[in-house]
Amino acid sequence: MSFSTQLLSTLITGAALLGAMPSGAENTAAREQAARAAAGQFLHKLGGALKREIKKGGPDHAIGVCRDLAPQIAGELSRANGWRVTRVGTRVRDPLLGMPDRWERKVLAAFKARAAKGESYRDMTFGEVVDYGGKPHYRFMKAIAVRKVCLKCHGSPQQIPTNVQAKLARTYPHDRATGYKVGELRGAVSINQPLDIPPSAAGGGR
Repeated sequence: MSFSTQLLSTLITGAALLGAMPSGAENTAAREQAARAAAGQFLHKLGGALKREIKKGGPDHAIGVCRDLAPQIAGELSRANGWRVTRVGTRVRDPLLGMPDRWERKVLAAFKARAAKGESYRDMTFGEVVDYGGKPHYRFMKAIAVRKVCLKCHGSPQQIPTNVQAKLARTYPHDRATGYKVGELRGAVSINQPLDIPPSAAGGGR
C-alpha cells in the first residue's frame, strides 16, 4: 500500500470514529440520565428499608437505616459506576457524612430559590460539567424534600418521640438536622462523575 493510500485510509477511519463519538450535549444527556437512574435507585432502596424498619420497630429503628444502610447503598452505587454517590443535607446530622461542599451548597440554595418560584422539589435536579481537582467532572444533584414520616426524626421536639430523641443524642452528638417542616428541602442525592469514566445509561454499573 502506497503512503498516499495509507494516509487516505487513516483519514477516513479517523473521520468515521469522530462521527461515531457522542457530542458534548449528547454525552452530558447520557450522564444526566445515568445520574437520575442512580439517584432513583438510591432513594428507592433507602425508602423501602425505612418503611420496613419503621413498620417493624417504630421510628427509632429508622435511625440505624440512615446511619448504616444509607452509606452502604451509596457505596455500592459508587463502586458499581466508578462515581461518588452520596447524600448531603441542608442541616447535617453527622458532619463527617452529610456536609455539602461549596458547589453542593450553591445548588441547594438554587433549589430553594426555584421552590420559592413554585417549582416542586419532587422532580428538581441540576447537573453541569465543572472542574473538580483539576479535572472535568459531571456533577448532579436531586432534591430531597421533607415528608410527614420524616418528622419523627427530623421535626420539632414536640414531634420527635422521647425514645427517638434519646437515641439521636447518643448516636449523633452534633445533630443539627431537626426542626424541619413538611415540604422543606431536607437535602439532596449528590453524584460526581469523572468524565474519563463512560456514563451508564442504566445507572447501575459500567
